[in-house]
Amino acid sequence: MSNMPVPLPEEYRQIPPRMNIASELVDRIEERGFGDRTAFVWNDGELSFAEFAARVNKLAHGFAANGIEKGMPVLIRMHNCHEFAESVLALMKVGALPVLQNSLLGEEEVDYVLEHSDARAAVTLGDLAGPLVNLSEKLPAGIFAARGAPDGTTAFESLIAAAPDAPFETADTEANEPAFFVYTSGTTGRPKGIVHAHRWVIALGDSNRYRLPPQDGDRAYATGEWSFISALGHNVMFPLRNGVTGVILEDRPSPENVLKAVQRHKVTLIYSVATVYRRILAMENVENTYDFSSVRGCNATGEALEAATWQEFKDRFGCDIWEHYGVSEMQMVLGQGPLQPVVPGSIGVPIPGTHVAVLDDDYNEVAPGEIGHFLIASDNPGFFLGYHKDPEKTAEVVHDGWYHTGDLASRDEKGYFRIAGRNDDCFKSRGIFISPYEIENVLRQHPSIVEACIVPLADKEIGNRIRAVCVLRDGVEASDELAENIRLSVRERIAPYKAPQVVEFIDALPKSPVGKVLRRELVS
Repeated sequence: MSNMPVPLPEEYRQIPPRMNIASELVDRIEERGFGDRTAFVWNDGELSFAEFAARVNKLAHGFAANGIEKGMPVLIRMHNCHEFAESVLALMKVGALPVLQNSLLGEEEVDYVLEHSDARAAVTLGDLAGPLVNLSEKLPAGIFAARGAPDGTTAFESLIAAAPDAPFETADTEANEPAFFVYTSGTTGRPKGIVHAHRWVIALGDSNRYRLPPQDGDRAYATGEWSFISALGHNVMFPLRNGVTGVILEDRPSPENVLKAVQRHKVTLIYSVATVYRRILAMENVENTYDFSSVRGCNATGEALEAATWQEFKDRFGCDIWEHYGVSEMQMVLGQGPLQPVVPGSIGVPIPGTHVAVLDDDYNEVAPGEIGHFLIASDNPGFFLGYHKDPEKTAEVVHDGWYHTGDLASRDEKGYFRIAGRNDDCFKSRGIFISPYEIENVLRQHPSIVEACIVPLADKEIGNRIRAVCVLRDGVEASDELAENIRLSVRERIAPYKAPQVVEFIDALPKSPVGKVLRRELVS
């Protein structure tokens, strides 16, 4: 990391003026000696790097022969599978623009993204094709469906079967040219279309390789759908670039399915969200039920990983969880890893070449330990090009040389950063600033609690009362006595003014498709 004496490779983030993500990930496989290695493995099969490259080239021929052109946005509606990875890279070879949207979203949401992105075609799976077929008049360049093509669609497999064996010449694109769109889940309004450039794969790929240097035999697995940029990078793009095997879980990533995949495929690196690790820890004797011995490190992003979760996981599995922080507009910004001591509860230190700061309202840096606005310098080559068709929103978050994350944070004397919460998640009680994450970490240390969320409860006298919404471990009964016990235990650990006045119990916290807790749904 930036505060560690680890030299950077000479070629670190050296981005040529013209490049294409597909040329970086597919066309250089033989040059790098990866051909015979396993690129992807899943329960029913596997593909070598050479086999994967051949399928991508054939698919690019098939897309081009069926009217897919350079610059054309193409919606991808697929759960994680090798066809998803092949489609993204084949479209990039053609010079088309993959448009990534979560496959669980319904027809109305699909319709919005089709209109907003100007997508002219779509690639999907047979059992996910319904909304696209219903909207087929908006897709004049066609719908391509793998694993069973419904009427009105073209079979994905037929594109590959009919294609020549010769490599498809990758489109000549600029490094700063749009490469793909990622659509947010729209939990705070209409989804935003985040446009990334081809340079992203080098800027973030180099950051990934530096934070967590790949080892021979690594097998990387991300629990999120690849429409989420963190999972796309860590499970597809970066493994392909590093000669690492990507493990694919097509089933729902329940704790049991995740652990079965780790055991079956000898996963060495896991990328997930704190919720998954907390749900794993809620399983009694889980560390002795599944073989976790292949794992050399876990990674957490997307929401705060409390120090309590880190410590329990370390104690029970003997494995670090390296927390890192990212935004969909870039991906990874800060992180912990094997190059430095882990500081539980921290999101680590900036990746080399990434400048971040904690500033007050006047852009002055705040003192160590104080909370301020968390900003990222906007000249980073990993940053997005902007929000599609929304220059006003782009200007709202990128100005004065900074990308405004909307998060509040602090930095300690050693340069480690901690997220205090979103600007609109933090609140005042009795005139004092309340950071939910700090209290949630203490709540998670209570033996009865699996998950907890702190939200404000409006109060005329003190502005807001502090309300704790908790999920209990299996077998624990909710009661007024337990609520009072929890309240008193928090008062013993942190300043009394931070202790919740209200403790409530719920079966499950509401979450977004990528596993983030939806706090706003809990606010009364």
